[in-house]
Amino acid sequence: MRIAITTLLWKEANQILNLYHNKKPKTNLDNLIKSINFAEEEYSHTLLEKISQNKLKQIKIPEAQIVFCIDVRSEPFRLCLEKTGKYETFGYAGFFGIPAKIKNTINNEYYNSCPVLLSPKHLIKKTIFSDKKVKLRHYFFLTELKKLYQSVKYNFTTPFALVESIGIFNGLFIWLRNFFPNLAYKIGFGRNEDLINNSDYDYLIDNIKFEDKCQYAESALKMIGLTKNFAKLVVFCGHVGCTQNNAYASSLDCGACAGRNGSNNSNILVKILNDFSIRKFLSSKGYKIPDTTVFIAGEHNTTTDQVTLMTSSTLPEIQALKANLEKARIQNNISRLKKLGHNVPKNKALKHALKNSQDWSQVRPEWGLANNAAFIIGPRNYTDSIDLDGRCFLHSYDYTNDIDGQILTNILTAPMVVAQWINSQYLFSSLNNVTYGGGSKITKNITGKIGIMQGNASDLMTGLSLQSVYSSDLNKYHTTQRLITVVFASRLILKKIIKSQFVLQKLFGNGWVKLICIEPDTKKTYFLNRDYSWKMYN
Repeated sequence: MRIAITTLLWKEANQILNLYHNKKPKTNLDNLIKSINFAEEEYSHTLLEKISQNKLKQIKIPEAQIVFCIDVRSEPFRLCLEKTGKYETFGYAGFFGIPAKIKNTINNEYYNSCPVLLSPKHLIKKTIFSDKKVKLRHYFFLTELKKLYQSVKYNFTTPFALVESIGIFNGLFIWLRNFFPNLAYKIGFGRNEDLINNSDYDYLIDNIKFEDKCQYAESALKMIGLTKNFAKLVVFCGHVGCTQNNAYASSLDCGACAGRNGSNNSNILVKILNDFSIRKFLSSKGYKIPDTTVFIAGEHNTTTDQVTLMTSSTLPEIQALKANLEKARIQNNISRLKKLGHNVPKNKALKHALKNSQDWSQVRPEWGLANNAAFIIGPRNYTDSIDLDGRCFLHSYDYTNDIDGQILTNILTAPMVVAQWINSQYLFSSLNNVTYGGGSKITKNITGKIGIMQGNASDLMTGLSLQSVYSSDLNKYHTTQRLITVVFASRLILKKIIKSQFVLQKLFGNGWVKLICIEPDTKKTYFLNRDYSWKMYN
């Protein structure tokens, strides 16, 4: 509207473009490129040194096997958990191979829960268990109240009357959120959907064909290399963020689930894997899953590090895992809060992390995927003793299960591409936050529910907020660099895959992703050049 009016009233408005084109850039491009290249080279050499010094170890039959999303925030938590017992962890894209569209039957909300690269294939109905009806009434009342409030607030004529009529209630709301955030959250002043967690829901998957269920089950196990030595307990753990009053909230949820809660997909896959007929099919394909093995869905809250196991079972393995998940949570909370500038004692870490996530004025509830740098495709035992500092996407992969390279092709052309998008989002938002980012959260305005503006007269902002990539107004937290992909596979397989995939030729050939190959048989390391030739790492 502004552009149309300006063009009509001011015929010479296009002269502004000339001013823009003639303006000299403030940044010296050559120095910027050198800075980015230096950061990438320094990081890749440090990472490869850590990997080369890692002592390989193998747990024959672990106490439990836990599959996390490849998200960089899962990596430090996995390391903390592995130190508490004989646990084996895996990394897999957080939609767990289920291209689903979710229908919440409680409020008739529909949303996709798979990467934007895919189209949902199945409509999955999400309904509440009958013994949770009391929660449902509370949830439904607050949801309808919120809908009414939003419709009046954004109507053309009613916002003025809204202020006069319910201003005193908004005052009470502000008072509660400021001085008693935990209480406000519990009674429903947080996100209404949090009043019913995913362990209260059932997922109706009857409309998924048996053949598709078999395919999803086999693909998930084969993709991550979980094909033998099954533990009694196998957990597929989706993830979600927890933040208040944040227009960027979906950027803290699962990117593989289109910015939604990943535990929907973990519940669906677990239901498939616990089906006896599916187990029988898997057995015929060589996946010998013991009758004593139980698959369980989980949810990792990346803001508080709370992990919820969605089961009422009292198996000793489950109780032990719950206790160790709490130990890992405390340990990871301490390091996570330290990066946010909060030095808190061990006994106050959980309380402080929870308070930080529920503070409606908090512009930085967590760092999200800031400082992401690398995408590692390979067995966990190559990195399981290394502190990767929450900078790596970890996708499990066993080249011995992938003779033709089809699994690796899928990983490189889907999860890695999404990781590169995320990396570019952070790269450009930190490179120039005014031009490519979202500006400060403090002065933002949500405009027409379609975008973010700074103040009342800026362009629509397209990237991440300043607080997502800067620790202060002047100091960067995110290191501006391109994605480095490390693959444990042979160069011959990689060469064949790159030759057949145009998207990879663009990413590697144009320098948006730097590829490193570690050949498992020879342990030799190679860098891929922009002309697709290989250079040995010394």
